[in-house]
Amino acid sequence: MRRIVKGVGCCVAMLALCGCTQQTALFNGQNLEGWETYLEDPSVQPGQVWSVRDSVLHCKGTPTGYVRTIGHYSDYVLEVEWRWPEEPTNSGVLLHAIGEDKIWPQCIEAQLQHEHAGDFVAIQPGSTLTVNGVRYEPKGESIFTVVPKKNPSSEHPVGQWNHYKIVCKGDMIDLYVNGVHQNRAFNVWPRAGAICLQSEGSPIEFRNIVLKPLK
Repeated sequence: MRRIVKGVGCCVAMLALCGCTQQTALFNGQNLEGWETYLEDPSVQPGQVWSVRDSVLHCKGTPTGYVRTIGHYSDYVLEVEWRWPEEPTNSGVLLHAIGEDKIWPQCIEAQLQHEHAGDFVAIQPGSTLTVNGVRYEPKGESIFTVVPKKNPSSEHPVGQWNHYKIVCKGDMIDLYVNGVHQNRAFNVWPRAGAICLQSEGSPIEFRNIVLKPLK
């Protein structure tokens, strides 16, 4: 059995359903209200992995898992800041996550792996996207396929804050890393779902997680 813990409150879920058009902070800087925690190891308490200090969401990086918004979203601009306080490894922003909680849910990942921020990853069979006229989807026994970013890494040095701007509109997703347009996908599936932040390797920090609906 895996561990799933729900954040208190339902304001984020209500926002996703009501068709509101105002910008909202998905992370309130105080706690994980509006989020659920999923960890692969059920013996570990969520507070041992995820914590909030000084308006920053700290992730230990182990065990593997994620925090997931209670609400499901489509057609939005998502902005996230992240940094590696120690040796950088791997993480990601999971977009349009659907289905059961597991490692990993069906979704499209905006990669945060060091020097690969701006890559796409289609996770689980049925997830698809088209980049530069080429269709990508997991095949065979693999649960994911990677689509590299189009430019050299635009990440800041370790210890400095980075900025992700993710634009999801219809069947299209654009990824901007520190203002550099790194990737664009069409014919994306899934087109709506939860937003997740991964625990996947080493400590990583997040702040200023803001969503603005486009409709």
